[in-house]
Amino acid sequence: MRVGRIKVTPVADESLGVRSMCIFVETPDVKILFDPGVSLAPRRYGLPPHPLEFKAVREARRRILHYAEKADVVTVSHYHLDHYTPSFRSWYEWTDEETYGRIYSDKVILAKSIEEHINYNQKKRGFVFRKKIEEIGSAKLLYFDASRLLFGSTLIEASQPLPHGPEGSKLGWVLAFTVAYGEYKLTYAPDVQGPISKRALSYILAVKPDVLIVGGPPLYLSGRKVRREDVEQGLENLRELTHNIKYVILSHHILRDREWNNRILSHNLLLFSSILGSNEKLLEANRDLLYEEYPPSERFLKWIKEYRKAKDFNNPPPID
Repeated sequence: MRVGRIKVTPVADESLGVRSMCIFVETPDVKILFDPGVSLAPRRYGLPPHPLEFKAVREARRRILHYAEKADVVTVSHYHLDHYTPSFRSWYEWTDEETYGRIYSDKVILAKSIEEHINYNQKKRGFVFRKKIEEIGSAKLLYFDASRLLFGSTLIEASQPLPHGPEGSKLGWVLAFTVAYGEYKLTYAPDVQGPISKRALSYILAVKPDVLIVGGPPLYLSGRKVRREDVEQGLENLRELTHNIKYVILSHHILRDREWNNRILSHNLLLFSSILGSNEKLLEANRDLLYEEYPPSERFLKWIKEYRKAKDFNNPPPID
């Protein structure tokens, strides 16, 4: 997908079978890999990930590594495992220390600060992330809250920290990024959940991007972990964005509900999968159906049980 001379290539997200919002953006001056993380929900419908989900996370990690080799800049909007790559081994993120090095070595990293507007868990992860980056040596880590940087004629700008969902969310804060080249702008707004926050909505509308990549509201958590009225506010704010922005690429939390498209209809809504010309592959949202239609092997179920008990970190899941 191109808007002016800004090229957008989807890499990984829920419409492609995994938890992620990773996207690759190119201008004539710079190549940016936004949030190269990928993850699987440990439990959904009381079930662990299906073998098809592990295949999807393996393929997503391969795509992330491919585009990381091309990238000059990598972002970390916040320190959740579906938005950055940790340095420890995990098959749910399909990563290890070598993978971490391949993604972040020789890169300019524009990251959420770990000093302000950050909760305890993310602060801990961010501290470890910084320490590992220092060990790499060849990467340049810049805390980028409310900052801007020019690469030739391309401007990359980050917002002030925005709520991860509603104001006061226990999940903390995230950065939204805008890329501007010539007369065109692209805004990447991860995990704003709609946005639910009117402050996040006002920020996006003030930027006036031509393309918006946005994480939708968590329909599947409505009335449980997220107040129903907050989810409805997120849907209302999302509708307002679709009325004011030419292209809205919808991603993330909203696609964890298989009935998502009954709640938001718009002629200018795109998915990562539709940009790539493929059908949406909502594996997590349909995990219960996958277990019914494609029962995992006993060998796989044994691996899951052992892995959850931390007895077998080195052997990958038996999915082939």
